[in-house]
Amino acid sequence: MKEKILKAKPGMPLLFLFILLYFVAIGLIILGGFLLDSYNNWGTLPLVVGIIWSVLGIYPFFGFKIINPQEAVVLTLFGKYTGTLNEAGFYFVNPFSSSVNPAYKTRLGQSADVDSRANSTIKIDGATMQTNIVNKKISLKIMTLNNHKQKVNDVLGNPIEIGIAVMWRVTDTAKAVFNVDNFKEYLSLQCDSALRNIVRIYPYDVNPGIDTTGDGVPDEGSLRGSSSLVAERIRQEIQDKVEDAGLEILEARITYLAYAPEIAAVMLQRQQASAVVDARKMIVDGAVGMVEMALEKLNENDVVKLDEERKAAMVSNLLVVLCGNKDAQPVVNSGSLY
Repeated sequence: MKEKILKAKPGMPLLFLFILLYFVAIGLIILGGFLLDSYNNWGTLPLVVGIIWSVLGIYPFFGFKIINPQEAVVLTLFGKYTGTLNEAGFYFVNPFSSSVNPAYKTRLGQSADVDSRANSTIKIDGATMQTNIVNKKISLKIMTLNNHKQKVNDVLGNPIEIGIAVMWRVTDTAKAVFNVDNFKEYLSLQCDSALRNIVRIYPYDVNPGIDTTGDGVPDEGSLRGSSSLVAERIRQEIQDKVEDAGLEILEARITYLAYAPEIAAVMLQRQQASAVVDARKMIVDGAVGMVEMALEKLNENDVVKLDEERKAAMVSNLLVVLCGNKDAQPVVNSGSLY
């Protein structure tokens, strides 16, 4: 079903007209009562007309609709879709039309939605009472869906916890209301499904030999290093699934990403070990360069002549000093070099 924009009549002139007719009905009742007393049958007709209008004249007031900016009302008449009011203003529609919004009671996390219930205050005999009037308007604003964190296995089978925030809005009110049972719950479910489908393609961190693009060639894609690319794929996946619900997904962002608690400690040790190995490699590379430079300087300046055995001993000592975790304790040799 496609959205149809309804061209409703301005409400303010008709409001004044119906109020005026009510005063006329009151006048007819008074006039009819006066004529019945004075002229017998002459007052029957205005009295009957005034009473009928005073009873039935309340129904046209049910046809007035107030539409705020970035809101819409989907109207049906005896089960048939008649159109959507989506322009801000005060309008009059068929009093028997009904507003339809099956998701008006649903609340999404951090969603700037239309209030489903408008509070009004009534005073009766000095007592104040709060009444709730159901509001079935549909918000056309950009809204945010922040589902709960999910535990998903990545491509290597490691359990991770991930959360996303999705910016969305309604673009076709007819599709949103009539094509799905509850478009908010439908969106939330599709977000969870798309998140699982995309996350299971990627490793948490860069891992050689993993193909995340589907072209058969290993790449360096990962959840931690390619978060923007992963978020875009999640957005596109959600958009494909909610197209028939009249929703537009503007953006998706990863808001939380971490290993699951049961393996977080092990993975932390793994990362620490990897960092230690990388640091040691850098230290060894620097130490070897310094030893080479020291031997070259000794040979160039003819400071001392060392045979291969002494050179090996010197290299060993220098590497121990440069690569050790603690400061070296020097030992002074006061005897002969040999």
